Amino acid sequence: MRKASAALGTALFLVLVSGGAAVLVPWSLTDGWRTGDWWLPLRLLGLVPLAAGAAVILEAYARFALEGLGTPAPIAPPARLVVSGPYRYVRNPIYVAVVAVLAGQGLLLARPVLFVYAAGAWALSWAFVRWYEEPGLVRRFGAEYERYRRAVPAWRPRRTPWRDT
Repeated sequence: MRKASAALGTALFLVLVSGGAAVLVPWSLTDGWRTGDWWLPLRLLGLVPLAAGAAVILEAYARFALEGLGTPAPIAPPARLVVSGPYRYVRNPIYVAVVAVLAGQGLLLARPVLFVYAAGAWALSWAFVRWYEEPGLVRRFGAEYERYRRAVPAWRPRRTPWRDT
């Protein structure tokens, strides 16, 4: 896939899938972003995971298109294994970041339903990764992915960036 096609496909996936999961569903679960009544400084702490998660999502999506020459969509996966940027710290930065965004929204809006949704999103992500994504990566990238998988945790970021030596 060419970079332009990969970028377009990735942008479309970002808007439709991640946008739906991290914007449209929370919007509907909160009756149009209606907020609860929690202590404001506590609520404002939600901006930290929300902003950090959004930054990681955008960075990881760009790497899929520009380095991997593909998209995060299973129908147009990257041609190259992406192990740079946030992928040097955790194997599933997009899923981790989406859960952070959802938890940040839950705190910012003071809406516990978003914490429940975040937990459900993590559970579905875990199952998808475990039974679909990782077996496919082993088939596509073999020893290269196995070496990466042994060195980089799936869900809890490393303290130092992994370097393939």
